[in-house]
Amino acid sequence: MSDPELEEIVKRKMQQMNKPSDSMIELGEKNFDDVVSGGKPVLVDFWASWCGPCQFMLPIFDKLAKKYGEKMVFARLNVDENQSVAARYDVYAIPTFIVFQDGKAVDRAIGAVGEPGLESLIKKQLNF
Repeated sequence: MSDPELEEIVKRKMQQMNKPSDSMIELGEKNFDDVVSGGKPVLVDFWASWCGPCQFMLPIFDKLAKKYGEKMVFARLNVDENQSVAARYDVYAIPTFIVFQDGKAVDRAIGAVGEPGLESLIKKQLNF
């Protein structure tokens, strides 16, 4: 296999890995404010494709999105593609998870906090 072929295979695999499940919303500058201003709390995963800890957290985020998706909106924002949104919320380390309620950031967790850490953030907002 030539290097360009191998690079294309790796690129496709990375795109598949980074694709959010159906239980998540992919955010960008155009839809960010509308999504975080909805009636339900919104948990946003600020991530990048090159970030190892972000890749570690994706299946956990996906699992919790399926578990709590009835009560909370789960969304992801690629910081490389949406730098102005990340800067607006002082996201300088990734992954960063921010909970929004009525358009305002109300809580956050920074880093690969694992399933217990992320679930704790969710439960705190849902008053469990």
